[in-house]
Amino acid sequence: MASSHTSLSAGILAALRGKRVSLAGRNAAGERGDTVIASYNIHKCIGTDKRFDPGRITEVITEIDADIIALQEADQRFGERAGLLDLERLHRECHLIAVPVAAFSPKGHGWHGNMLLLREGAVAKVHQLKLPGVEPRGALVVDLDLKTGPLRIVAAHFGLLRHSRAQQAAAILAAIQGAEKRPTLLIGDLNEWRMGRRSALSFLSPVFDHAATAVPSFPSRFPLLALDRVMGSPHNLVTAVEVHNTPLSRVASDHLPIKAFVDLKAALAGLEDKAAGAVSAAQT
Repeated sequence: MASSHTSLSAGILAALRGKRVSLAGRNAAGERGDTVIASYNIHKCIGTDKRFDPGRITEVITEIDADIIALQEADQRFGERAGLLDLERLHRECHLIAVPVAAFSPKGHGWHGNMLLLREGAVAKVHQLKLPGVEPRGALVVDLDLKTGPLRIVAAHFGLLRHSRAQQAAAILAAIQGAEKRPTLLIGDLNEWRMGRRSALSFLSPVFDHAATAVPSFPSRFPLLALDRVMGSPHNLVTAVEVHNTPLSRVASDHLPIKAFVDLKAALAGLEDKAAGAVSAAQT
């Protein structure tokens, strides 16, 4: 239990000092990796000043400069469930395009408000996963073929109740366990601030290490809670995580974006070594 408190305290201090959490031993060369991933709950484009401003969200996304970014609350929740962002402007200014999904309405952007933006690469498969729980929630399971290799992104928004979050974690594990093996990232607003055994995210172990990459991102004015996460499988996939804390991001939404650095080449090499070792062991 003490180690959980230590991890949380270290993450809080790192966020307040504007530093990123580097994962010791994951990248011996000190490099950040080959791909930048981000997650951002845009709070339906309503800032901490109570102003609805989609353009301001686009400016924050431009600041982040990620290769892949998952957005939560990108659609209206009720009524027409219309998308809230200017996709043409995102393409023009950020060079990002939305991964196509079957939205709830012709005007919608995402699946249960989840949206995935991609700078380059091919979309091999998209699975729109309905998550269990009291509230309607969902996740996008997207297989990508990037220049550096294959990658799976699970972009999710978990519920407010711990019991629901535990069910949702189990549903995501079940969805990826039967799929083709490839390096996988679970990213999004997972709505869990607890660490250690009390965390609903502990149900993700051992596939994902929920504590290693936790950095506080909420509330944006003074981040104390690690609600937004980027977790990798295998565990050496993510080399560092940081909050994107700028004057603009502190007001554009009630969440700060989080940014992760991924070494896909190293993760793929490790998986190949593991597979070769398994074949060798079977032959002896």
